[in-house]
Amino acid sequence: MPDITSDLLPQLKAYRLPELDLGDGFLYPHYGGGSILNIPSTICRLLDAPDFESAPVSPEILSRLGSGYRRVLVILMDALALHRLQRWMAEGSVPIWSHLAQDGLLAPLTSITPSTTSAALTSLWTGRSAAVHGIVGYEMWLKEYGVVANTILHSPMSFRNDAGSLERAGFSPDNFMPLPTLGPQLAAQGVKTFAFQHQSIMNSGLSRMFFKEVDERGFISATDLWINLRQLLEAHPDERMYTWIYWPAVDTFSHHHGPDNEYPAAEFAGFSSAMERLFLKGLSPEARKDTLLILTADHGQITTRLDPHYELRSHPQLVRRLHIMPTGENRLAFFYIRPGQTEAVREYLERTWPNQFTLIDPVYAIQAGLFGPGEPHPGLLDRLGDLIVIAKGDAYLWWSNKDNHLVGRHGGLHPQEMLVPFLATRL
Repeated sequence: MPDITSDLLPQLKAYRLPELDLGDGFLYPHYGGGSILNIPSTICRLLDAPDFESAPVSPEILSRLGSGYRRVLVILMDALALHRLQRWMAEGSVPIWSHLAQDGLLAPLTSITPSTTSAALTSLWTGRSAAVHGIVGYEMWLKEYGVVANTILHSPMSFRNDAGSLERAGFSPDNFMPLPTLGPQLAAQGVKTFAFQHQSIMNSGLSRMFFKEVDERGFISATDLWINLRQLLEAHPDERMYTWIYWPAVDTFSHHHGPDNEYPAAEFAGFSSAMERLFLKGLSPEARKDTLLILTADHGQITTRLDPHYELRSHPQLVRRLHIMPTGENRLAFFYIRPGQTEAVREYLERTWPNQFTLIDPVYAIQAGLFGPGEPHPGLLDRLGDLIVIAKGDAYLWWSNKDNHLVGRHGGLHPQEMLVPFLATRL
């Protein structure tokens, strides 16, 4: 299976949503077979299960993956941009992935809109776009609960060290998203699903949303992750299974130090070395048989500057025209504008940050397919506000009531945020 990045990347970069022109510098989600939205049905195809909502990846990718698999392992490396994986492979810091890519396939995919973890993981477990499942940002106005919620921690936006506290407002992660998920879909076909994630997020709200009929396994380091996974495969060599491995640390280091800093590079190298030493080298031929390993990501990241000019505390004339602080993402924000102030807000943004943001009406964005195909969630327009503000280049907006501390960011449509790898190899 070859590296087809050079063949497919120009197609992704040239792709446009038919009814949406946001100008230069953006990369659009390719929901028709070139995005992470297409991974759930791809997994189902590989395991001889019916497709799951969205189509699988394009024939150019799917036809090269082969068939006859009993087990699929997906490593979701949070914030692993395609170009960074390619650079680290070329530099020789992660030789195992160079070897696996030579034996397998490396292809580009796009993230979804918004290019953020809570939305992307929901799509990867439901097969639905953000338009359908309604998770459209890290921070999201939930009209039904009267609160702006953190969609990772399931707490009010401004609360600190209080994960899960949204349940006190009547929110239930078990019932909030009443959509079918991948675990039951595969279980109906005799495929058992496992999910490996850090012990600190075991049984979290997001886990309860996604992991129905999933055997959830916790780990505290790469060491016990890879030993436990190897032991699982060795103990059940004939069992059909789908195994999900979620690794968040590259994203964490990228946010705090920048995605091109040595921290995320060293983290990924350490993770990869442990995988080779503790998992691949010790795996028996019986456990390897008919097993496909996939490395992908939910989104990438882009390096930004710590600049007070992007902080809304520096712009009271803009804030007073809003009902509440923006929601969504720093690089794809949703504005809730006071009556009669829409043009003033538009003028302020264009005058203060010339050519740094693209403004789009939420109704038009939904109709044009920016948030994906399917019947829109009934609360989608409430969650998108009155105006969508999409960052260009390395711009962003910071409205949190704490110091601006992020160097790496995502959520928008820059190629560094949108392009992720799809590396697949038969073990």
